[in-house]
Amino acid sequence: MKLALRWPRTLASQQSLIFLVGLIVAHGLSFGVQFYERYRSAEAMLLGNLENDVSIAVSILDRLPAAERADWVPRFERRTYRYLLGEGVPGTPIDPKDAHDAVQSIQDAVGQQYALAFTRIEGAQQHFQAHLKLADGSPLTIDVRPSVMPLSSWLPMVLLVQLTLLLICTWLAVRVAIRPLTRLARAVDTLDPNTHAVHLDEKGPTEVAHAAKAFNAMQARIAAYLKERMQLLAAISHDLQTPITRMKLRAEFMDDSSEKDKLSNDLSEIEHLVREGVAYARSVHGATEASCRIDLNSFLHSLVFDYQDMGKAVELSGSTAGVIDTRPHALRRVLVNLTDNALKFAGAAELRVESKADGTQSIKVLDRGPGIAEEELAQVLMPFYRVENSRNRNTGGTGLGLAIAQQLALAIGGSLTLSNREGGGLCAELTLSTPA
Repeated sequence: MKLALRWPRTLASQQSLIFLVGLIVAHGLSFGVQFYERYRSAEAMLLGNLENDVSIAVSILDRLPAAERADWVPRFERRTYRYLLGEGVPGTPIDPKDAHDAVQSIQDAVGQQYALAFTRIEGAQQHFQAHLKLADGSPLTIDVRPSVMPLSSWLPMVLLVQLTLLLICTWLAVRVAIRPLTRLARAVDTLDPNTHAVHLDEKGPTEVAHAAKAFNAMQARIAAYLKERMQLLAAISHDLQTPITRMKLRAEFMDDSSEKDKLSNDLSEIEHLVREGVAYARSVHGATEASCRIDLNSFLHSLVFDYQDMGKAVELSGSTAGVIDTRPHALRRVLVNLTDNALKFAGAAELRVESKADGTQSIKVLDRGPGIAEEELAQVLMPFYRVENSRNRNTGGTGLGLAIAQQLALAIGGSLTLSNREGGGLCAELTLSTPA
C-alpha cells in the first residue's frame, strides 16, 4: 500500500506547512552548526587536556617505585581513558593513516621519550590502546575509549520549548494573515442585495483595509444598481395603470359583444400583471418597514380567521413560543401569497407552526395540490417563472407571487424553501431566524 503525499488544499494549512517546515529546517541547520562547532571546540580542548594529562601521568609513574605505581594508577583514570600496568589486551595494529586524533595527541605527548605501539581492540565498544615501556622496563598501557560528548540533560527540554514556540508563532502568523480573508469570504458568501448589507471593518493592515473598502464599494454599487432597476420597474408599472384605466372606461361604452368581453378580460389581465409588478418592485424594499414585537400565535389565528370568514378552507395547527420581533406587514404578505397559491391549486391550505431546537420559528403552508417537479422547485421562486405555460390568470398566473414571497422573506431575515410532500402536494416552509 503506497502512501501518497498530497499538498494541503486550504490556504491556512499551506501557509502553516511552509512556515513551519521553513522555520524547523532553518532552526535545525542553525542548531546543527552550533552543535558541531561546540563539539569541535570541546574535542580540541579534550585532546589538549589528554596530551598534557598523559605527559604528566607517564612522567610520574616512571619516577615512582614499581611497588607504589598500583596505588597511583586509579588517580589518573578519566572518563575516556585509563592506565593499565601490563601489556594490555592483544589487538590489531593501527594504521597511522586511519588513526584517531587521540593517537596523535598521545604521540605528541610522550612519543619522543618512549617507543609507542598502538593497537585497535574489537568488541562491543571499539577502542584502542597505547603500549610503552617505562625506564625500568615495566610495561604500561594507556586504554583509550573515545566517546561522543554526551548531551546536556536540559538540552532536549530547550529544543521542545523552541519547537513549541515555533508552532505558536506559526499559528499566530497564519491566523493574522488568514483571518481577513476568512472574513471577506464569509461576507461574499452572505452577499445578497435583497438583505441588509454586511459592512466589512475597514481597519487593519493596508492591504486588508483596501480589500474591505473595495468590497464595501462593490456591495454599495450592486445595491444601487438593483434599486435603480426596481424603481424603473415600479415607475413603468405605475404609469401603465393610467392608460389601462382609460382603456377600461372606453370599453365600458362599447356595445355589448364578445369582442368587448375579450377586451375587458385582456385589460383585467394586464392590470393584474401591472399591479403584481409594482408589488414585486416594492417587495425589494420590504426591509424598510419598522420591526415590532408580535404574538405569532395570535397573528396566525387572525390570518386564518380572515380566510375562514371568506369561506376559504384554511386551517392552523401547532403552536410556537409566542412573541417574536419581525415586520408584520411583510410577514403577512408572505403568508398570504403562499396561502393563496395553495388555495389556487389545491382548494385548501393548512398552516403549521412550530419552534425548532435552534430557536428559529417554522411556518409551513401545506396543500394537497399537484405539487411541482423537483427540478423546478428553485426556479419557481424567480420572477415571471411559471410552471404552467398558459397565460390564463386562473391557471398560470403572473409568475410573481412566489417571487414576492421570496423577496419579503429575505427582507425580514428569514428564508423560504419549497418541497413536495409525501402523498402529493406542496410544502412551502418559511423559517424566521429571529428567535422568540
